[in-house]
Amino acid sequence: MPRPSSFSTNNHILQSLPEDDLKRMIPHLERVELPQGMTVFETDETIKYVYFPNYAMISVVSSTESGQYAEAGVIGWEGIGGVEAVIGGDSSPNKHIIQLGGDGFRAPLPAARSEFERGGEFQRSILAFTRGLMAMMSQTALCNRLHVAEQRLAKWLLMCHDRSPEDTMNITQEFAALMLGANRVTLTAAAGQLQDHGLIEYKRGRIRILDRKALEAAACECYIRIRQEFNRNTG
Repeated sequence: MPRPSSFSTNNHILQSLPEDDLKRMIPHLERVELPQGMTVFETDETIKYVYFPNYAMISVVSSTESGQYAEAGVIGWEGIGGVEAVIGGDSSPNKHIIQLGGDGFRAPLPAARSEFERGGEFQRSILAFTRGLMAMMSQTALCNRLHVAEQRLAKWLLMCHDRSPEDTMNITQEFAALMLGANRVTLTAAAGQLQDHGLIEYKRGRIRILDRKALEAAACECYIRIRQEFNRNTG
């Protein structure tokens, strides 16, 4: 049967649903704007809605009681924000912030959880994404421990670029430093090296990817490992 002609999405989980499953979900889906800087969930906040990004990216951010932050993972078109509440529990242990603005869909948690508990393709896609996200988080922990700032920044920019429809992205150095767990001086030096080599252009809070292939060569092996893991799990 043809898919509903009025429904369009770039989100992989929603795209993967068979016709009957999608028709069951559509009444619960609300298209929403996801502006840059929006807080989707605070740490330990009760989750009422889950989010399916189209062209937007969510940063999953870990924090300390003293207010220090570092990014643990990112969620774009391939996934769902609030997956931990779908598979069990009612809150997230991490803050979720819109890093790259765009749009997507949200659904009430009870509707998403009910569809998950039916089994089928929605459950399979949710579990596959969860495996990929776990692999990303573990690789990020290793990366932050072992690799220099230039490699980590290159990896991070590639992950942003993968989830953006544009080569130019609104990203400040301050925000990039916060996400990478680095200070601004270190991040500025790393960005300067990538710019001097012609890989990126940075101007007024906007970063443009100039040479994608060279940026991949400058990144640590963590980028390829994370991408391969998501490809393996989500297809």
